[in-house]
Amino acid sequence: MSAKPRPRATEPDEEESPNAPPAVALEDLPGVGGAIADKLREAGYTDLMELAVASPGDVAEAAEIGTATAQKIISEARRQADVGGFESGVTLLERRQKLGRVTTGAKSLDDLLGGGVETQAITEFSGEFGTGKTQLAHQIAVNIQLPVDQGGLASETVYIDTESTFRPERIVDMAKGVGLDPQEVLGKIHIARAFNSNHQMLLVGKAQELARERPIRLIVVDSLTAHFRSEYVGRGELAPRQQLLNRHLHELLRFGTTYNAAIVVTNQVSARPDILFGDPTRPIGGNIVAHAATYRIYLRKSKPPKRIARLIDSPNLPEGEAVFSLTGEGIRE
Repeated sequence: MSAKPRPRATEPDEEESPNAPPAVALEDLPGVGGAIADKLREAGYTDLMELAVASPGDVAEAAEIGTATAQKIISEARRQADVGGFESGVTLLERRQKLGRVTTGAKSLDDLLGGGVETQAITEFSGEFGTGKTQLAHQIAVNIQLPVDQGGLASETVYIDTESTFRPERIVDMAKGVGLDPQEVLGKIHIARAFNSNHQMLLVGKAQELARERPIRLIVVDSLTAHFRSEYVGRGELAPRQQLLNRHLHELLRFGTTYNAAIVVTNQVSARPDILFGDPTRPIGGNIVAHAATYRIYLRKSKPPKRIARLIDSPNLPEGEAVFSLTGEGIRE
């Protein structure tokens, strides 16, 4: 039986989304009639916030209108949703204090991230094979279902699997480890296998549709660059690859902003020395991923079961390292 549509309200003990748009219909916007509103909804723009953070080109294409008209519609949506204008630093600080955070399962790693994985931000975990990227992605997908007072957001996850690495058996182990019912946890993780880069990008739009019915507060992409790397080979394909990757990352960030959700991506590395990482490897994606990711964590192996996480980029946190363990029950201190 399909899920009954529900508003994007939070659980009773959860913080209300700081970006919840006012209840204004699309038809109430100047220049938006019934036909245009229907086309916008078909394209995934169902409320003011989704429209306010859209680009004029995308809206113009979706509604089959001119770019100038699309810009006017977006501007009015931003005005009514109260986004896109200037605000004081005090107001911004108060709003940021309402952001959600999800525990990783290891206090040292949470501290490295300023209290856990943050909503309305992209957190990237990169590293070589076996460093714990997918394990962290699984664990965060479980932990977000915990109550707020236990480090979760009492919410659900969209998991985009690009390399067939999702393992429900591992979710069962991790759910038991945090005291949750494994079947309930699995039922709240919505998995999709992405078969190529275009399908991967399409799934973000599908996640928006699901988020209108379910309390989706986390998107996991494991891994972010695998399809782009394999499909766009050679220097001549670098520019189109980076353009698509940039668009994909901005769609993910738009989802995070609209639904006050956390975005977690894993990333592959290549054997290109970079002093920043203290290791003869470098994450794929170049400056596009570097600028789009809010928090960048580089993982490397230590003496089993330990792993070392290094925060290499953040807008507000100092660089540092944390040690955590990969155990049978999941990520632990």
